[in-house]
Amino acid sequence: MTIEEARRMLQTDKLALELLGSPIVARLAYTWRDGSPRVVPMWFHWTGEDILMGAPPNSPKMKVLAARPQVAVIIDTVEWPYKWLTLRGTASVQVSKQPFAEYLSMARRYLGDAGGEQFLKALHQTFQGWARIAIRPTEVRILDFQGRFPSAWSAAAHG
Repeated sequence: MTIEEARRMLQTDKLALELLGSPIVARLAYTWRDGSPRVVPMWFHWTGEDILMGAPPNSPKMKVLAARPQVAVIIDTVEWPYKWLTLRGTASVQVSKQPFAEYLSMARRYLGDAGGEQFLKALHQTFQGWARIAIRPTEVRILDFQGRFPSAWSAAAHG
């Protein structure tokens, strides 16, 4: 899958757009210095090209993403039939003194207008900067357990 194919799938697939527009918390998987995997829940924003996430610049993941930018992200539901959007990609990080504009939208999406404003006020008082993590998707997989199943299920059905 090319970057363009991954992006096109995320821009046009109905289920992908539903999950990318949802208030579901994504999980970001990355590799620590010793090669062990790590997974953290993260707010996200889909720009149409990249998945954006934000974090304090001194958080553990910031210490390794520059050296190990290959990541995976999953956004999924917990009720049957499950809906999964998984992607792999390359992360890039930019640090600034203020949270980036899309992070303000994320705070409001996840916490509502009043909760988002309160969170952002606390963020400004707590941190001296903010990191913008941009993930460029290189591979996308969408499962809905209705027409798109995990490969093991498909292989078992076709014997």
